[in-house]
Amino acid sequence: MKDQFSSLKMRDWTETKSHSSWQIFKIMAEFVQGFETLARIGPCVSIFGSARTQPGNKYYELAVEISRRLAEEGFGIITGGGPGIMEAANKGAHAANGKSVGLNIQLPFEQTSNLYINKDTSIDFDYFFVRKVMFTKYSQGFIMMPGGWGTMDEFFEVATLIQTRKFTQTPMVCVGTAYWSGLFNWMRETMQEGEHNISPGDLELIRIFDTADEVVEYFSHFYTHNKLQPNF
Repeated sequence: MKDQFSSLKMRDWTETKSHSSWQIFKIMAEFVQGFETLARIGPCVSIFGSARTQPGNKYYELAVEISRRLAEEGFGIITGGGPGIMEAANKGAHAANGKSVGLNIQLPFEQTSNLYINKDTSIDFDYFFVRKVMFTKYSQGFIMMPGGWGTMDEFFEVATLIQTRKFTQTPMVCVGTAYWSGLFNWMRETMQEGEHNISPGDLELIRIFDTADEVVEYFSHFYTHNKLQPNF
């Protein structure tokens, strides 16, 4: 019985390995499509946040205003392409006749493409890790609106890349002091001062703002002294 079980499991594993080899080509195709589409758009800012935030919510409306004003400054706006904060950011870019990019991914809930993405810059992904590369390679800045696990995943991914200098130093902003201050207090008091798991100064790489004026001014000032270029 044990030998029969092992034989069946080995057969299943061998079939999985064969499938994995062919999977490489689909992954490559997603990278190629993403690079070719985003490379021709020009400087962009990636905006992250909850898919569950509804129109009328203060953070939804703030995301609309921030993205509209950044689009007026000449930045394209990249989002995950779905509802909530993503929709709000694409809506702001669309209102300014700016470049409105959606990096869509199929999920069992929440994710449907919003109506404010330019048709020629809407890209569908199957793989989260490919999508993350697209968020980071061409973005000239990152804005974290309030969100859930997905937003936190993107927050720490981007923070790690900036902290380790894996790509060009790029502005990273969190919007909403009331939302983010608890996390930052914990990182400062526990991660930094208590356990010394991050270095003094690491948290200074990220700014927290509450208004569109602050965000737009920060980006405008940063790029009077820094080059616009892909991050890696």
